[in-house]
Amino acid sequence: MTGVLQPQSFHQILVDWADTHGRHDLPWQQRPTPYSVHVSEIMLQQTQVATVIPYFERWMASFPDLQALAHATEDHVMHHWQGLGYYSRARNLQKAAQYLLEQFSAHYPRTLKQIEMIPGVGRYTAGAIVSFAYNERGPIVDGNVRRLFCRYFAIDGVPSTSAVSRKLWDYAEQYTLDTHCRAYAQSLLDMGATICTAKNPACTICPLQTSCQAYQQQRVEQLPTPKPKKQQPTKAGRFIWIEQDQQLYLEKRPAPGIWAGLWCLPQDDSTQVLEPQIQIGTFKHVFSHYKLDAEVVQASPSEDLKGQFFSRSQLDNLGLPTPIRAFISRHFN
Repeated sequence: MTGVLQPQSFHQILVDWADTHGRHDLPWQQRPTPYSVHVSEIMLQQTQVATVIPYFERWMASFPDLQALAHATEDHVMHHWQGLGYYSRARNLQKAAQYLLEQFSAHYPRTLKQIEMIPGVGRYTAGAIVSFAYNERGPIVDGNVRRLFCRYFAIDGVPSTSAVSRKLWDYAEQYTLDTHCRAYAQSLLDMGATICTAKNPACTICPLQTSCQAYQQQRVEQLPTPKPKKQQPTKAGRFIWIEQDQQLYLEKRPAPGIWAGLWCLPQDDSTQVLEPQIQIGTFKHVFSHYKLDAEVVQASPSEDLKGQFFSRSQLDNLGLPTPIRAFISRHFN
């Protein structure tokens, strides 16, 4: 049985493969800057590349640099993130811009440790910024790299556990060299995204096939070790519909919590209203940890409303949760 390649050989094979077969036309790969890399990496967390591309392009058009993002209103920022989910990512991007404006005069530091101190930036994102923007050594481990390494090195155990995570990062440190840093980092991501995929990996054309331990042990389908599935609970929710003078009442969701910073129909007893009488409709939505089964009921306004009324045209420029916007578009004419 062939053992794993040494770092230098592993590195060279991937860089050569990526030169011909890697992805080179993604918008954030064109003239990369620390800011553009940062934005793209945050958007790409738990989101497919094809989904991110139009969001990235709109974001960079509206917030072309750290200053523009730091000084933007929260509503403007959240409107641009609407539909991507995990909205804390957008808030953290703006916090990062404000932090860099205050601490580094709107510039990114160059060391991994300093970059990791930026709000919302973890070990992976810091490594990505250093690799892609500076073309310097920045070890990375994301979902694609975890899958590739778990198979190549035949690592047993759930990747999200601390013991396996440490092992993966040890390999990342060992196998990340000081040359061709940008190309190597991109090759890791491209291998995971296009060859060493979660389902139906293309082992027959993989440049690492002859030294991949999972392939040699016929364990490709078993690795990475899957995380035990938990049954997703279903929670009931009730939202209040208050319409007056062809305007709809919305409240901004507080932080922390689901949809924080977004405008939304008031939920449950968040607003004192008269007893609801008519059901407007229902909707369902799946979060990462539970399923929402919601109804929307009509009510009359009280005297102490804390939100605002908006016309139909004004809603277009607000950041709204995707299921709420979809419901409103069906029922508010």
